[in-house]
Formats: sequence, structure tokens, C-alpha cells
Amino acid sequence: MANKPVAVIAGLGSGSGTGAAAARLLTKEGYAIALVARGADPLKALADEINAAGGTATPFPISSYNPTDINTPYATIRAYYQGQPIRDVQAVAQTNIEGPFAFSKNVIQAFQSNQVDEKGKRGSLIFTGATASVRGDVTTSAFSAGKHALRALSQSLAKEFGKQNIHVSHAIIDGGILTNASRERRNDPEWEQNEDVRLSPDGIEESYLHLINQSRSAWTWELYLRPAHEKW
Repeated sequence: MANKPVAVIAGLGSGSGTGAAAARLLTKEGYAIALVARGADPLKALADEINAAGGTATPFPISSYNPTDINTPYATIRAYYQGQPIRDVQAVAQTNIEGPFAFSKNVIQAFQSNQVDEKGKRGSLIFTGATASVRGDVTTSAFSAGKHALRALSQSLAKEFGKQNIHVSHAIIDGGILTNASRERRNDPEWEQNEDVRLSPDGIEESYLHLINQSRSAWTWELYLRPAHEKW
């Protein structure tokens, strides 16, 4: 484990969405995985799955995404992986902007201690947004306000810390994602099987891996992802 770069994945939900897919994919790319989320049981289950498959994953459960609860596990993560570079982080943030702000501060401070790697970067920080990041609607006032704020945070960080070879990006997920929760809510086998009308967590993470591997001569700040038949 000592030679592996560390990927911190924050926000896992039930363990069937984009965060879990990121953990599985980055494990295959040779990363040690630090899992941060509310709910100890799904966190442990995913860590056990990755470790049983030959990867390296450690759960760091938190009770909430407020700044205090974010700062505590991140200090633990840095101590646990002492000597290993924390390179890549995905933040699947809640509506409240305070948690992502505190998380970003910890992440960027860790990146600043890294050497520039062969791709010309000290680390990658990816925020996951939604359609509400750029468009409000009649029923999304609070959610959209938080997502707009998260997008602005990611843009500001990208402009400020790109000059230090830290790559910050924001992905807008425009469409329904196939997860355990969406399966139960929709109860629509035709929707589940039709990749033209819904997003796959694995497909999203392939795009995230592309962001992580981008050369510093051509960085993406914002990425739109939607299924082929999504109306937009």
C-alpha cells in the first residue's frame, strides 16, 4: 500500500451510485481508496467488497457534512496515509455549501504538499453537480441554490489553484442515474435496461477518469454528462 496514490471519495449514498463506481474504478487504476460518507454500514460494505477483490479501501464514516465533521476524518486520513500522496478526490456534495468548502480546503492543502506528477498536476478535485447547477425550477429552490453555489466554488477554486497545478473540475449530471434507489422508486425495467435514457454510474466514472488523466495542456473545468436521448 505504501507506494499507492490515495483517492478520497466523499459521498456514497447507498453504495450503488457514482461514488461507489468511482471507488471501484480507481481501485483498478492502482489507487488506495479512502471512503468518506454518512452511514457506517454501506461504507464498510463497499470497503469490504474492494478489499476482498484485492484492492485497498478504508472507511472513514462521518455523522454529517458540516465543517467540523469534515475536518475530523480528513485529519485522520492524512495521518493514516502518511507518506502517500493524496492525488484524486471526488466530492459528491450535499446541497449545503459549508461541507464542500471545508472539504475543499483540506483537499487543496494536501495537494499543495505533492510534487507535480507526470501529467503535470499535483492533484484532481472533481465536484458532482446536476441540472440544478445551472437552472432553477419551480420545485428546486433550495436544491438549486446549493448547486449553483457549489458550481461557483469549483470555478473559483479552478481559477485560483490551477496556477499551482491543481486541477479542479465540475461535472453536471443531466438525467436519471441507475442506482438501487432509482430502481426502487421507478420500478420500470424498461428504463433500467435502456442506456439511451438513463446514466450509468460506471459510465460517469469513465468520464471522471478522463478528467483525472488529462494533460495540463488541455484541462476541462466543466463537463456535461447526459444519456443519448435526454431532452435538453
